[in-house]
Amino acid sequence: MNAQAEKPSSSLADVVARVSALHPVKIDLNLDRINRLLERLDHPERKLPPVIHVAGTNGKGSTIAYLRATLEAAGLRVHAYTSPYLVRLNECFRLGREGGGVLVGDDELTEALERCERANEGAPITVFEIKTAAAFLLFAQNPADALLLEVGLGGRLDATNVVEKPAVSVITPISMDHTEFLGTTLTSIAGEKAAIIKRGVPVVVAEQAGDAMAVIEAQASRMRAPLHAAGQQWHVSIEHGRLVYQDDRGLMDLTAPKLFGRHQFDNAGLAIATLRAIDTFKVSPAAFEAGIVNAEWPARMQRLASGKLVDLAPVGSEVWLDGGHKAAGRRLAAAALGDLEERVPRPLVIIAGMMANKDAAGFLANFAGQTRHIIVVPIPDQNNAMAPDRLADAVRQLGMRVEIAADVDAAMQRLAGLAYEVPPRILITGSLYLAGHVLAANGTPPG
Repeated sequence: MNAQAEKPSSSLADVVARVSALHPVKIDLNLDRINRLLERLDHPERKLPPVIHVAGTNGKGSTIAYLRATLEAAGLRVHAYTSPYLVRLNECFRLGREGGGVLVGDDELTEALERCERANEGAPITVFEIKTAAAFLLFAQNPADALLLEVGLGGRLDATNVVEKPAVSVITPISMDHTEFLGTTLTSIAGEKAAIIKRGVPVVVAEQAGDAMAVIEAQASRMRAPLHAAGQQWHVSIEHGRLVYQDDRGLMDLTAPKLFGRHQFDNAGLAIATLRAIDTFKVSPAAFEAGIVNAEWPARMQRLASGKLVDLAPVGSEVWLDGGHKAAGRRLAAAALGDLEERVPRPLVIIAGMMANKDAAGFLANFAGQTRHIIVVPIPDQNNAMAPDRLADAVRQLGMRVEIAADVDAAMQRLAGLAYEVPPRILITGSLYLAGHVLAANGTPPG
């Protein structure tokens, strides 16, 4: 913030509680509330550095992680706005700095939220909308070279879609997602997400199902937006364990991503294609290499090598954490586990907790051929979490062995008491809320 910024009059928790109370009982997606608030704040969304706007269903966070790591390797200051957070609200707001970005501090975030609260004057507004307005304030008042802006839900009526002229629009793989808001067909969902495409602004697109791609192509054509699509204008592949990227500018042979799973090659390729589709940023081959290798994104097939929870597991175990809760994302994680099994075979145990509105059977069916042992746990401090008994019933219907534990600690201790010829591979999964709890309990919160 600038030197004249007011000292916050409340704690961060206090102001979050107050603005949360303004959340409408029923969410009607529209841009009226955010536009009204931004006008009262003198339009900070018009004072941002060049914006890379990212929509899609799967891979948004990982793609942004590659973009940020690459741009920072190129010596640029990079803001980033992502959601949801795992442990602390501050994780959603990363401020660009020389040598690497930092999460916004409590005082700075509190002051921005209080400014939005005052300007909103008690009117109904969603938490995401007021959080997005605060993000625009923070990013407008802190100089940077780029802003990575993740869509919260859908695209057309998402609060981030008030940015009129991003440098580039990006669409990650689309699948069934938030059908209560976006529609019940892949075509309707793709239409909502493709609506981030702006007139004349390049759009870079990951590989899509045919129905979704047809919608994106039609929208790009209507908006006269240059289209850069995977498998058409650019290609990414795995050759001898390395990432090989090619477009009309040439070929790059890069080290494999540190983030685990074959799908991470596609996410990395999308990030490379995005930066090569525009001339806004100067990125050397060395910066691309460093970005792909160094990108980190917590709770997405993340190996927990140490920590309080890891110490409770059977000696020699592998402990993995993945916050995915959508069936499409779960298929990718199951495939990643299959790759691990090919390399180093181990018995697999799943520790799962889910929210009540998720498809538990569809989610867990992806693991049916990999494990018969699942321990279900509650998600702490979440009123809308799925009851362990209900989750256990979904596991039984799949013909899999299931136990219920009081929490992840108890699940780990139960596993430690079993006799394994080979130490197991343990995957904790099912919800980002559970993943956040695990990171905090393990003593390894994201930074």
